[in-house]
Amino acid sequence: MGEQHEIDDETPIFAIAVAAELSGMHPQTLRQYDRLGLVVPARTQGGSRRYSLRHVAQLREVARMSAEGIGLPAIARILELEDRVRELHGRVRDLEERVRVELERRPGARVFAAGSTGAVVTLRHGTRVRRATELVVWRPRQPLPPASGADSDDPEGEQTTR
Repeated sequence: MGEQHEIDDETPIFAIAVAAELSGMHPQTLRQYDRLGLVVPARTQGGSRRYSLRHVAQLREVARMSAEGIGLPAIARILELEDRVRELHGRVRDLEERVRVELERRPGARVFAAGSTGAVVTLRHGTRVRRATELVVWRPRQPLPPASGADSDDPEGEQTTR
């Protein structure tokens, strides 16, 4: 028997007639959405449109939003933002995987603490930081001596003009 291939949401496999039927739209509507840049399918070498499962889901979403009275420019912006969110989620997944691989490769190599001067220091995994035992005592500032020419009757030491 042949190999089984898993179809993902991004694989462009549906011709326009099939995508139109799956989305409940007329093929001419799909062509119009393509011209407007709303849902842009992949193209074959011959120029035929090929829609993916994600495209079909987008077409259904466009139909739902349009039925709710949302205009096509607003729908286009919503789809654009959804694509951006999907892209960013993919980047986050990739970065999380890279961090996981890095942590597996070098366990404990990245442990930091604040040194006694406040500088960042690198510690080996499992090393405990010795706590500082210094005691800082707060002392109030000494009052300044009265300035020359100050009225000696003034307890605050402020100059008064008479």
